[in-house]
Amino acid sequence: MKWISCCIRYAAGALLACSSMAYALPFVDVYVAEAPPLTMASQGDQHGIAGDITLQAMGMAGYSAHLLSPPWPRAQRDVMLGTNKLIAPLTRTQSREDSFTWIAPVMTMDRAFFSLDRHVDSFEEARQTFKMIAVGSGSAQETRLREEGFSAAQIYPLKIGENPALMLLKGRVDAWFNGVPETLYIWKQISERPLLMSRPLMTADLYLACSKDCDPQMVEKLRAAIGKLQSNGSIKRVQHDYLKGLPVQ
Repeated sequence: MKWISCCIRYAAGALLACSSMAYALPFVDVYVAEAPPLTMASQGDQHGIAGDITLQAMGMAGYSAHLLSPPWPRAQRDVMLGTNKLIAPLTRTQSREDSFTWIAPVMTMDRAFFSLDRHVDSFEEARQTFKMIAVGSGSAQETRLREEGFSAAQIYPLKIGENPALMLLKGRVDAWFNGVPETLYIWKQISERPLLMSRPLMTADLYLACSKDCDPQMVEKLRAAIGKLQSNGSIKRVQHDYLKGLPVQ
């Protein structure tokens, strides 16, 4: 009888383990930059605007996220050459168009020039005014500066995050060309000095994207989930939560 009882307990335990495995959500690699308030990989339960939206959409679509945050150029390369890897937020540019599967936009972002002592209102004026401009390495902003004719000597690519802000604060660069919410969020953490901001000179949607080789079923599930988050107001609420308290420009 003891032998039978042990067998029954073993069988029940095995069945429970198998059942748990059957209901476990499949993990998907998600590449994000450490660029608050857009995405954050190391801030506990807070993962930024695009990060939170992506994680909510993945949960709704039946996936779990394995967050990765290598340098942004490498992140793009790993996703581009991989299979079923996600990346967010990524600006949909002409040079990137054929390298990724574009799932859905998660937010729209303005970019502008920020300086401590000089105000500009055009790319031409910035090209003539600033000798050295900090910009996120591998970012759409870096690509845009090159397309606008800025010389290599004027462009100072730096790891995305607070490094460009610190360079500007220390006077090692004349300006920072970057997304408005990210710049204001980071600057608030490091300095009380006022920033001079140009008018927005670049506006583009930020996407959740996937490898070029991406499961069509996963793409459609995530696209539908983001559409639902948009229609029920969740995306606006996430944006408000992260952007409240930032200075109005």
